[in-house]
Amino acid sequence: MLDGQRTDVIASAAKLDVLQNHVESVIRGKTDVVRLAIATLIAGGHLLVEDVPGVGKTTLAQALARAFDSPFRRIQFTSDLLPSDVIGLTIFNQADGRFEFRSGPIFASFVLADEINRTTPKTQSCLLEAMAEGHVTVENQTYDLPRPFMVIATQNPVEYHGTYPLPESQLDRFLMRVRMGYPDIDAEKDILRRHVAIEPVQSLEPVMTASDLIEMQEASRRVRVDDALAEYLLSVVKATRDSEMLDLGVSPRGSLAIYHAAQAVAFLEGRDYCIADDIKTVAVPVLAHRVVVSSRHSTGLRRSAEAEAVLAEILRSVEVPL
Repeated sequence: MLDGQRTDVIASAAKLDVLQNHVESVIRGKTDVVRLAIATLIAGGHLLVEDVPGVGKTTLAQALARAFDSPFRRIQFTSDLLPSDVIGLTIFNQADGRFEFRSGPIFASFVLADEINRTTPKTQSCLLEAMAEGHVTVENQTYDLPRPFMVIATQNPVEYHGTYPLPESQLDRFLMRVRMGYPDIDAEKDILRRHVAIEPVQSLEPVMTASDLIEMQEASRRVRVDDALAEYLLSVVKATRDSEMLDLGVSPRGSLAIYHAAQAVAFLEGRDYCIADDIKTVAVPVLAHRVVVSSRHSTGLRRSAEAEAVLAEILRSVEVPL
């Protein structure tokens, strides 16, 4: 990048620090998770937050969305939710004598798909086109979604009662999957104090505009990734395809995902170039939900934990370029 562009990256990183502090004012003690969520946003991807109930999954999604002056909609996914409840439907307007499209809650810049795996696969699949292509098709008519557009989905672990596991095609649409985890004691004390009167997330005000975000998303794609790093990334991807521990390795979409996620992390750090640590930082959250551990090598852990363990071993085995 030119010096002027490098200065813009540094300035953007300062704005993103403000954004991170803003989100962390309600999500206490989860700096790494918040940073990955922001990296997903900058990369133009979608985020899947998986964990047990009550650890702040929905609060993270709301805090991130409320930081921007963009439309935000929440969809509570239940077993009786229909695709038309998400996308919208065409109805006949008797006054005008014609059919017209009534848009659903998917037509927002930030969409919280709350407990996405509590609805049926039919309804889950209505998000595929929107998340991959930024538009939806109803009655052979295509409707563009707003920019920016981000789906932040929460889900309980698939082992919990009343859940429908997301198919691989749906999981592949999410740039990253992260887990909240329980807060430490100090963070939880702070949570108790701050939630006495009102929910802190309700008091959040926007700190960035939609146009700011779009500019940053475009700028992050110009972050330089040297050939040696690209080869390292592809070596990690190839190792997932060759591993006897995995029945399903990473697809080319996954290769692009980790590439763009690494660029976003570098951008967050105020750099116009990637380093190997950027790839290592995002490898597990970007790739773990895209691989399937072989049943022959199952360890009895939760499926997501097994995939993360296999990827961690692959990262240790692949040589890092100097």
